[in-house]
Amino acid sequence: MAQDKDPVAIGIGWFSIVLGLTQLAAPRRLARAIGLRGDGRHSRFMRLRGMTEIASGVGILARARPAKWLYARSGGDMLDLALLARAESRSRARTAGAMGAVAGVLLPDLLEGARLSRGNPSGGKEVSVRKATTIRRPQEEVYDFWRDLENLPRFMVHLESVEAIDDTRSRWRAKGPGGRDVEWEAEIVEERPAELLAWRSLPGASVQHSGSVRFSPAPGNRGTEVVVELTYAPPGGELGALAAKLFGEEPATQLADDLRRLKQVIEAGEIARSDGSLEGHSLTAHLKQRAAQPTNEEVAVR
Repeated sequence: MAQDKDPVAIGIGWFSIVLGLTQLAAPRRLARAIGLRGDGRHSRFMRLRGMTEIASGVGILARARPAKWLYARSGGDMLDLALLARAESRSRARTAGAMGAVAGVLLPDLLEGARLSRGNPSGGKEVSVRKATTIRRPQEEVYDFWRDLENLPRFMVHLESVEAIDDTRSRWRAKGPGGRDVEWEAEIVEERPAELLAWRSLPGASVQHSGSVRFSPAPGNRGTEVVVELTYAPPGGELGALAAKLFGEEPATQLADDLRRLKQVIEAGEIARSDGSLEGHSLTAHLKQRAAQPTNEEVAVR
C-alpha cells in the first residue's frame, strides 16, 4: 500500500473497504436500514456494490495518485443515488437520509480525484517503453560508459545535458514537446557494477521519470546485451504526448534510435550520419538541417 498519499484518499479507501464488507456480510439488513424493502433484488445489488466498493478501496490505497479509482468510486456513488431515487421505499425518511449520506461521500470523492489529477501533469497517463541492443564491446566497458551519466546526451538526442551533483544524484535537461526545455533532478536507486543501473526522478520534479539499464553477456561471445526500460509522464500530459507523436518523436522510436547511436558511439567512436538518417526521426531537426544547407543559387554565388 502506498504510504505517501494524502490522508483524505487513505480515509476514502478504508471507508470504501469497510462499506463493501458490510454490504457483502449483511446485504438485506443494510438495505432495510436505509429504507429499502430488502428483497432479493435489493440484496443482490448490495452484494454487487460491496464487491465494487472493496475493489475501489483497494485501488485507492494501492496507488500513490489514485485519481482514476476515486472517479470510479464516484460513479458507484451516482449509481447508488439513482437506485435510491427510484426504488420502492419502506421509509422515505430513511431513504432520503441515505441519499444525503451518499451525496456527502460523493463530494470528497470528486474533489480528491480532481486534486490528484491536477497534481499529476500527465493526468495519470504514463508512458513505458523497453528496447534492447547488442554492442560488440566488453560488458564492463559498456557499463562504465553509461555510468558516466554525462555521456548520455552523446547518444540520447533529446537530452541537452546531464550534470552529476554527487555519486547518486544528477540534474537532467531535455527537449520537451514544442521545443520547450524541461529540467529535473534524478537519483540512482540501485546499482550493480557492470550489471544494472536504475534511477528515478526526485519527488516534485517537473518530469516524473524512472528507468533501468541491464548489461549481460550477449550469446556467442558477441559482446554485451543492453536492455533499457523507461517510464515517464510526458510534459504537457496526454496532449503533449500526442504532439510528440505527430512530430515523429514517439518514445519507442526515440529509445530505439538512442540505442542505435549508443552502439555506434561505443563501437566506432562516432555516430554515422546520412541524408536518410534523420536525427531522432524528428521533423523539426530535419527542417533545421535542411534550412542550414545552402541552396544551389547560394553555392553558385560563392
